[in-house]
This record gives sequence, C-alpha cells and structure tokens, in this order.
Amino acid sequence: MTEPHYLTAAEMARLVRTRQVSAVELLQACLDRIEQVNPRVNAVVTLAAEQAMDAAKAADAAEPAGPLHGVPVAHKDLVDTAGIRTTYGSPLYAHHVPDADDLIVRRLRRAGAITVGKTNTPEFGTGSHTVNEVFGATRNPYDLSRSAGGSSGGAAAALATGMVPLADGSDMGGSLRNPASFCNVVGLRPTPGRVPDPSDTAAWYTLSVEGPMARTVGDVTLMMSAIAGFDPRSPFAITEDFTPDPEEGVAGLRVAWSPDLGGLPVDPATAAVTAGAPAVFERLGARVEQVELDLSDAEDAFRVYRAWYYALTFGDMTGLGANTRWNVERGREVTGSDLARAERLRSGLYQRMAAFFDTYDVLIAPVSQVPPFPVEEPYVKEIDGVPMPDYLAWMRSAYWISVLHAPAASVPAGFTGDGLPVGVQIVGRPFADAKVLRVAAAFESATGHGLRRPPL
Repeated sequence: MTEPHYLTAAEMARLVRTRQVSAVELLQACLDRIEQVNPRVNAVVTLAAEQAMDAAKAADAAEPAGPLHGVPVAHKDLVDTAGIRTTYGSPLYAHHVPDADDLIVRRLRRAGAITVGKTNTPEFGTGSHTVNEVFGATRNPYDLSRSAGGSSGGAAAALATGMVPLADGSDMGGSLRNPASFCNVVGLRPTPGRVPDPSDTAAWYTLSVEGPMARTVGDVTLMMSAIAGFDPRSPFAITEDFTPDPEEGVAGLRVAWSPDLGGLPVDPATAAVTAGAPAVFERLGARVEQVELDLSDAEDAFRVYRAWYYALTFGDMTGLGANTRWNVERGREVTGSDLARAERLRSGLYQRMAAFFDTYDVLIAPVSQVPPFPVEEPYVKEIDGVPMPDYLAWMRSAYWISVLHAPAASVPAGFTGDGLPVGVQIVGRPFADAKVLRVAAAFESATGHGLRRPPL
C-alpha cells in the first residue's frame, strides 16, 4: 500500500471527504516525514506545525467544502503568509512575519488546503539554484550532493520526498520548471494571467508567474482549479475559468520535437534521456515531427525585461546578495532604446510562434540543458564544452520559453545513468494550459517515471 505521505492530493481529499482518514492523520504523516528527511534536504525552512494542526482539527470538525479540504500544502518563501515567517530568502527579511496572505495562499485555504510551512528559495527567487544566506542550500533528494534546482527548489524537494502533496512555485526564467525537472516532479508555468498575482509595483510585468507543483499531473490540474481565476487587481488576468481538457490522450495531435531549441548546447546525459520522448508520443498515436526553431530573439528580450524588473523592484534596497545586486546593476543600464528593442523582438517572436502553433498542438523539448549539478557550485559554467558567460545562461532552454507568453509543463522523462532525474518540457499555445496538462498526463501515464521515489 502507498505510504500515507506519498498519497496524491486527490486521494487525500477523497479519503478526508469520505471520513476514511482524518485531516489530522494526514497532516501528522507529513509532519513525521518532514522530521525524518528534511534535515538532510533542507526543503522546508519554516514549519507551521501548530497552526497546521489547529487547521486540520477544524477541517475534521467541519463539513468538507472545497476540493482540497484537509490536504497539506507548502508555500514558497516568496509568498506572504499571515502569521508565518516569510523571508524571501534574504537576510534583510530574516525575521519578517506578514500580516496578510497573498492571493494564491487565500485561494488554497479557501479550497480547504492546510498550510504546513514555507519552502526554501534563493534570495528573492534569483537564480535556478536554491541557496541563500538565511537557510543555506536545498539538496537534491535523489543525490544529496546535487542541486535541487531553483528557485522553487525547496518546493520540488519537499514534494519528491513526500513532505507535502502540493506546493506553489513561481517562474520567471524557469524557476518552477527547472526544479521540477531536477527533482522528478511535475510543475506548470501557466499562461501569464491564469493565476493572477496583484502587484503595486510591477502590475504589467508578464514574465513572472505563479503556478502549481505536485508529484502527478492530476494533482497539478487539481491545484490549478483552486488557484486560477480572474482577479480585477491584475490588469492582464484571464477572465475565463480554468477547466481541465475534456479530451484524453494525444492520438492525432501534432507534436513538434526540438532537441535543443535551435542550437543550444545540451549535456549528453540530458539529451540521451529526452531523446526518448518523441517515441513515447508516437506510440500514443501523435504525429511527431522534429523541427528547427529560431528562438534566439528571446535572449535579448528576456535579459532586458528581467534587468528592468530587478531595477524597478529592488533598486532602492541596500544589503542585497551578489546575484540580486548584479541583476539590479544590469537594470540600471537599461535604456529606452533597449526596452523598445526588447518589445519589438518579443512581439515578432510571439507572432511567429502563433503561426507555429497553427501547425502544431504542442512543442516538446528539454526543460534544462543539464542534469542536477553539484550543490557546492553556484551555477553551471559549461555545457558540453561550451562556456556559460554568466549564472543565467545555462537556463536558456527555460527562459526562452518564458518570453513566449505560453503555458509550459515540466514532466518526469527518465533518469541519467547515475540516477539523476531529467524532465521534458511540454509547451502549448498561449491560453492552452488545459491542453498542455492533457498531453503531460498522457506522457506521465505511458512512462511512469514519476513513480520512482528518492532513496530517503
């Protein structure tokens, strides 16, 4: 039988709803698991056990209301949680306790979920390796000498080890997809506006999104039903409700396969794993075609917009860490001409990809260009003999996709010869989040890679 802490969120919700298991029992199973494995992986950095137990007791005393009634969830340490320490991974906020919940937290609580604690992130989510001066590094549960990815690395490691069945993440340049790939779990970068994130400083910024993470596509879809939906405080919030795709499988779908997204270097071990994905889709009845893409315009566009955002958001702060400070400095160099060029590049790329998705239903490609790297290294400095110019460059396979305004899921695709997880990225037309999840579910069911648990 499945250990209680490894039940899916859907199974947990059903058991609580039918009174076969109590919310208190499920929570205790997760708390016991956190006590057992968290000291080794450092995924949950603030535990709210007492508040969670009070909420679980209240859930057992009440009639089940929402789809996540009694289901434990962890929140990324970038998300404000009322009465629970939220540090943003920064020494500047090491003892910060917000007065109010962010929207995504309120929506999960309204759906009945129970907050267990906060998951580790680099300072202000800066970078795809989860390490900071407050809590240190999160380690990969499949190999403790390796990185869990980032910036939602704490969330991914907590999910992989059964500490919680659901966790929220955020993604600007791969911060949700990369750790999902590194830790053998599922993550969805939704279409911007699908999960609104009201902001009083960068309300129009569309590169950064919040999204769901879980061990299964079904649980990611379930979580999306709770966190998606219109909010008038976001100027580009999507008004239509999120509903799962009524169709199943991928038979007849047109799948474009790009092994390197137009010439990016890919580590041979990662390439060997992701190369098996097209055959899976072919066996499932999809029409697969290898394509030559040119997404290079995304490079300049992403870097300009990202730099501008960092200067806007953190430019007045002192005492920032090296990576955040570097981004702020780049942002202060951005000119009006830079922004104009970035807007032209992104607009042209959007229109070219709109035509691309007239021909193909989804694009599949590697999530990350490398498998999990040593945890002591700050970032990947070389890929297949190609030097990386800075700490961002190794994640181009993720952040080029961010520029497309498209939904993208990371789904377990297999393991390298030394047992490190590798994910495949499934990208859809903007607003086709449900179709992306449908394709991801078919791949997951056909392969079963997500069922392989870490040796902890």
